[in-house]
Amino acid sequence: MRIIETTIKDLLIIEPRQFIDDRGYFFESFNQNFFDKLGLNYNFVQDNESKSSFGVLRGLHYQLAPYAQAKLVRAIKGRVFDVAVDLRKGSETFGKWFGVELNEENKWQLLIPQGFAHGFAVLSPEAIFSYKCDQFYNKESEKGIIFNDRELNIDWKLEEKDIHLSDKDKILPKFRDSEHNFILKK
Repeated sequence: MRIIETTIKDLLIIEPRQFIDDRGYFFESFNQNFFDKLGLNYNFVQDNESKSSFGVLRGLHYQLAPYAQAKLVRAIKGRVFDVAVDLRKGSETFGKWFGVELNEENKWQLLIPQGFAHGFAVLSPEAIFSYKCDQFYNKESEKGIIFNDRELNIDWKLEEKDIHLSDKDKILPKFRDSEHNFILKK
């Protein structure tokens, strides 16, 4: 595995080493020893998986502290544009977003620490998406930010007419009106 740093502190792309031959492929999607050696001290406790069709946009979601979730996300099938927004007060990149295409070919994963809003848009006809989380889902602490907030100005790589949202995601607040309680850990 190889770590690729992004433009936002602590937000990391993980590129696995793939072994490909005429039978198919093999790669480690997670290795606790690798994480430990890099000081990435996560205890993942819940795995989630979603299946979505073209244009589905899920997000931007997060849970308030003390129920905040770090996530290790990847596309098992298809292509998604994955986005994380820094909500950590005291961060030089507070209110900034980073996006990357995760797909079944590159096998990249995005490690999203606690204190970020997260969402993804499906760019392929279908996508299966996997999340490892270091906290359990807590409905009472669940929050979000509307996908098309002008202040964030996220390029989702889709035309707005093609975006399909859940009813819940259609009524999320703007960034400046959202509730968040994260502080950058030094």
